[in-house]
Amino acid sequence: MTDLMETYIENREMVQPNHTNMLGTTHGGTVMKWMDEIGAMSAMRFSGETCVTAWVNQMNFERPIHLGDTAFITSYVYDASETSVNVRLRVYRENLRTGNREKTTESYFVFVAIDDDHNPTSVPELTVATEKGERLRQEAIEGEAGSR
Repeated sequence: MTDLMETYIENREMVQPNHTNMLGTTHGGTVMKWMDEIGAMSAMRFSGETCVTAWVNQMNFERPIHLGDTAFITSYVYDASETSVNVRLRVYRENLRTGNREKTTESYFVFVAIDDDHNPTSVPELTVATEKGERLRQEAIEGEAGSR
């Protein structure tokens, strides 16, 4: 799979007591873990290889995700080079009863594809076959540039 839309993943995590701090909001580290896992899935879906985290840009927690909320996480590959895969991740708090979502966190991760000996290995070229895919790619490139 080399097309951007084939790397698009949506996942949900129900925020349980073990995910929260004493204020009843999700630990930032828990949100980062969820983002890392989903981002790696997009990178692996794209590359066909095991991928490990190499870099994370700034991560701002814009609003909390409360106990009982659902964390809705989106991820997709928007760029790639010889062995690395760039992934955009966004997290929303979602009320399952109403469907309302508010963005809580956004970041850009770089994963490196590795072979069975844990050495970097090449990845395919990213293709973008749809208008939606091109819009997502441009949003990611512009968003990453603006966050540095």
